[in-house]
Amino acid sequence: MTIKGVRGVDALVSWTEVLGFATGALCVWLVARQHIANWPVGIANNVFFIVLFTQAGLYADAGLQLVFIALAAYGWWSWTHGGGPGTAGALPVRRTTRTEWAVLAAAGAVGVLALTLLLDRATDSTVPFWDALTTGLSLMATYGQCRKLVESWWLWIAADLVYIPLYAYKGLYLTAALYVGFLALCVAGLAGWRRTLPGAGGRTTAEAAA
Repeated sequence: MTIKGVRGVDALVSWTEVLGFATGALCVWLVARQHIANWPVGIANNVFFIVLFTQAGLYADAGLQLVFIALAAYGWWSWTHGGGPGTAGALPVRRTTRTEWAVLAAAGAVGVLALTLLLDRATDSTVPFWDALTTGLSLMATYGQCRKLVESWWLWIAADLVYIPLYAYKGLYLTAALYVGFLALCVAGLAGWRRTLPGAGGRTTAEAAA
């Protein structure tokens, strides 16, 4: 679900960018509905962006997509087999525990710091911290999505709120506009998942995935 836009360098890249954004939007919509198909669609999205970033010479971003594919494979398994006894294997939506927040915050802080230093010293990035921050937030949010932690949507929202001005600053105005749409989908996803929390009186996880 993490998508980093760049200007297409030729017709192939342009079509790849279009397909990447299309699958990204579909993936977010499916996640909001807790539909298991979000995982294969998300993997397709990552493949499109591996091609896009490789063609554009953004090899670090291309490599990062492999991490998201691995997380997607884990999330796919987790959603179908990670629910434990009495859930028929399905994973329910739940809130993030204090321990999980502490681990995520520590891992995120270390990751952002390390990536900021790497980008600052090994690349010509003009925005090393902001690039690292969006990457860290996206990885944290993806893990939370894998475990159906409702607060993962807040992490996606935070990432999008940084992505939008960051892409505008880089002159990627179409990409920035598309992320406004992703932000709206994330807000809808947060509301939808909160309604399925135990005791919220909403649909069950199985009903939401139908």
